[in-house]
Amino acid sequence: MDENDMLLSPAGVDQLRTALTNAGYTSSGIAERLGPQATSGMARNDFRAALRATADRDPLGTLIRLFVCAQTEPESAVAAALAPLPLADALAAGIVEAADGGLRQGIDLEPYGDAWWALSDVPGSARPGRPLAADHVLGIGGASTTLVGATIRRPVETALDLGTGSGVQALHLATHARRVTATDVSARSLRFAATTAALNGQSWELLSGDMTAPVAGRRFDLVVSNPPFVVGPGTTTHSYRDSGRVGDGIAAELAAAAPDLLTEGGTMQYLANWVHIAGEDWGERVAGWFAGTGLDAWVIQREVADPMAYVDLWLADASEAADPYRIAAWLDWFDAQKVEAVGFGVINLRRSGHDQPVVRVEDLRQPVQPPMGDQIAAWFDRQDWLRVRDTEALLASRYRMAEGLKLRQEATMGPEGWAVDRQVLAMPHGLRWSEEVDPLVLALVSGADGQLPLGDQLEVLAVAHEVPVEDLAEAAGPIVAHLVERGLITPETD
Repeated sequence: MDENDMLLSPAGVDQLRTALTNAGYTSSGIAERLGPQATSGMARNDFRAALRATADRDPLGTLIRLFVCAQTEPESAVAAALAPLPLADALAAGIVEAADGGLRQGIDLEPYGDAWWALSDVPGSARPGRPLAADHVLGIGGASTTLVGATIRRPVETALDLGTGSGVQALHLATHARRVTATDVSARSLRFAATTAALNGQSWELLSGDMTAPVAGRRFDLVVSNPPFVVGPGTTTHSYRDSGRVGDGIAAELAAAAPDLLTEGGTMQYLANWVHIAGEDWGERVAGWFAGTGLDAWVIQREVADPMAYVDLWLADASEAADPYRIAAWLDWFDAQKVEAVGFGVINLRRSGHDQPVVRVEDLRQPVQPPMGDQIAAWFDRQDWLRVRDTEALLASRYRMAEGLKLRQEATMGPEGWAVDRQVLAMPHGLRWSEEVDPLVLALVSGADGQLPLGDQLEVLAVAHEVPVEDLAEAAGPIVAHLVERGLITPETD
């Protein structure tokens, strides 16, 4: 795409950036201007205090009223707030639009941290009763922030954002990738993304087309995607939500495309929905997507919704009226496919180059220490460490118990006092796994102080528990590998 495909000319983008910078229209600038009470109120869609604090309509106040509080403001105040960008140019670009008694926002211009601004279409909440357009460009929401947090932020040469939308993922990719490419099927989305990039002083390669089609034959070090993953019969009404694929086909399609997209050592991370079908193990079904790809895969399920809640969520998301026929048709499709629930999560793939890739599909709904991308990167690092060590090498290594690891016990009072029924090791940080363990595993973890090789520990445990050390060593291999994978014990490096 070139400069003619932006909402504003390059000069207009520079003028808009100057206006926003001069006014202090950033997250911290808004919070400082409004104070904690008004800022807290806005998070609950209570704009009363914010409107009182901006009643003088200086440039920052006007921008807050326009783009945060969704108010109609006097033309003269808007012109002053956007200067040096001419008001005529702002109107022509759709930045603002005429409304009764003045001007209102034509797009959503959101401060994103203290470094960026993100441009998108006005959310449905700001236009009650008006359904979103088919080519609506979504702003920053829960799904996009989930992917932002889950992405591994290590330096790479090339990065790809599939289905970029307004360009939120690409903004972040540009902080640790030398070259960023982004695709989208929607021409309107690409215009917004091009403007977002220019407004924030970034330059991306923007390509038009459906998902991976525009980059066929090319490889990247990092690929991310917040695709149109909504599960249904394949009906397409909104490009940000509907892929046109039946069921969870878009997620399976991306899994199949990943091997040809990634460089050696490259990583692909994308959000997905997948169906839970009656009589089938959802994890086994999803794991099947990666058979034959040669990729390491870690699928993390973060949420699960029943079909009714799922349909309600996505109809409300597009501000669609509660059409009973539309709801019934969607639910009938779920029934016909024997769908009991829909899962949501993050799929993490890596081209490791090993003959025996690791595939894990896990339910991980507990809170995770942010950023989640660091936890995912560490998981892949642990897989690299484990992959090149057989049982003998595992036994020769020294381990240290995870810092802050906690033991929780459940016990029942009996004739001879308290009898422990269940022991659970819980991590207070990182992935915050909880793992039920038997006394032998607990003793192994408790003795992991980084001093002795595991084999020496097992000799002591074999004597204490009166079991042959050979039997203990044979059983310990997969147990230790699992504990390392979960991060409950950490290998010591010399």
